[in-house]
Amino acid sequence: MDSGLRYDRAAVVAAARSWIGTPYRHQASLQGRGCDCLGLVRGVWRALYGDEPEAPPVYRADWAETGGRETLLEAARRHLVETDVRDVRPGEVLLFRMTPEACVKHCAIVSEARPGDPERRMIHAYWARAVVESWIGPWWRRRLAYAFSFPGVSD
Repeated sequence: MDSGLRYDRAAVVAAARSWIGTPYRHQASLQGRGCDCLGLVRGVWRALYGDEPEAPPVYRADWAETGGRETLLEAARRHLVETDVRDVRPGEVLLFRMTPEACVKHCAIVSEARPGDPERRMIHAYWARAVVESWIGPWWRRRLAYAFSFPGVSD
């Protein structure tokens, strides 16, 4: 997808940070009202490009454990630009496997590290809580499977 629109990484991070505090709501994508991890990425997409490229299917909370199909990964590959998971940069979308045999299920957006931070940070919808900015610590790094950039994003 090439919309012709160009953004820098800081614009993506700012759009994601504007969702911090939005309550967790399964399948929702309404800033300040509720979203899940996919809803956050969808909301950042809308802030950058307008309409979403496709509507997400209805999905249960346990879809990745019971479905067997890489639905989230397939959609990311259709609309985002795959990058090197070993060198993630601010504004990139991260996809995580909760267990090695499961499909990718969780997504987040990398934010800038702040001076003195021991780890990179990410913005994500924390299950049963809200959108937060937290460290990408060892637990998340072990589950990180893929990284993607939004189309047209540069340094």
